[in-house]
Amino acid sequence: MNASLRGRHANCKSTAADYAAVNAGDVKLRASMTDAMIVNGPSLNGLTFAIKKPGFYRYVPQKLMNTFRFAKNPLKLSYGRKREDKRTVVDGALVFDSGSQVSASYMIGARNCKLKYSYLHGDVTTLEPCYDLGKNVWGFAISRRLYDNVFKATYHTWSKNLALEWLRNHVFNGTFKMSASVNLAEESKDPKFIAETTWELEM
Repeated sequence: MNASLRGRHANCKSTAADYAAVNAGDVKLRASMTDAMIVNGPSLNGLTFAIKKPGFYRYVPQKLMNTFRFAKNPLKLSYGRKREDKRTVVDGALVFDSGSQVSASYMIGARNCKLKYSYLHGDVTTLEPCYDLGKNVWGFAISRRLYDNVFKATYHTWSKNLALEWLRNHVFNGTFKMSASVNLAEESKDPKFIAETTWELEM
């Protein structure tokens, strides 16, 4: 039997929550609690329970995948329908080498096409500029791995949102993530902080 404990807290109350999940065979039990139970005094408001059995409700997506050769480089293509809005999406990735590739995502019937280039430098630093053809805007991301830590920064020109993230993944202590974001287009520029931690236990 496996158990997962997760805590998520932020300086914005609407994003704070805790949950515990237990895998008992093929049944998953989950309980979640928001900070309203503590801030507003003992209460059942914000406390939820859920029981899930994988395969009980089954959805089989319509998705096709294949790999071709383009100028001696592998070109991976996938074609599928999104369950939420029933739109068809075509994804592709052209791999130049183990640390460099160009990917694209296009939604048929809409001006929604995104291009992204990913470059891995020295096996520790990843650069990812992306361009949205529909919005005619750019986005940039850079991440660096240091032992069990990953530091990442992202910036989107259309929203003027700058985000920083620190992720620590340890086989014994679980996962810890700290993130901060600020909208540079706002006058106040109040930063938002979120801290998440997860423990995986075996019983």
